[in-house]
Amino acid sequence: QEQLVASGGGSVQAGGSLRLSCKVPVNTFRRYCVGWFRQAPGKRREGLTGIDTDGHASYRDSVEGRFTLSRDDAKSTLYLQMNNLNPEDTAMYSCAAAGPIPCRIRPLIDANRYTYWSQGTQVTVSS
Repeated sequence: QEQLVASGGGSVQAGGSLRLSCKVPVNTFRRYCVGWFRQAPGKRREGLTGIDTDGHASYRDSVEGRFTLSRDDAKSTLYLQMNNLNPEDTAMYSCAAAGPIPCRIRPLIDANRYTYWSQGTQVTVSS
């Protein structure tokens, strides 16, 4: 059972920024695909971005250019930097892992391909 821990959510005004963190077990980091997802009330879960074990990353069109995925190997942590947030970004955000290596799932933002999930962290953007 892989345990991922998501954190960093909060409330911001439109145009603001937040950085989410996903702490990944050391033995999982770089051996699994890891992605970020969100679900707003009454809506389906949607994938935002993911990275595979080759280091290839991809983004959902609606967030590309505003959201950036990065990782700190020393801390086995994945980050999601979110800039220029708008009220439509309000949702519960989670990270997830799929694998192990090699993991080259396509598309990387398909939630059905992920096995291990973090708890959610709430992001609320006010206008």
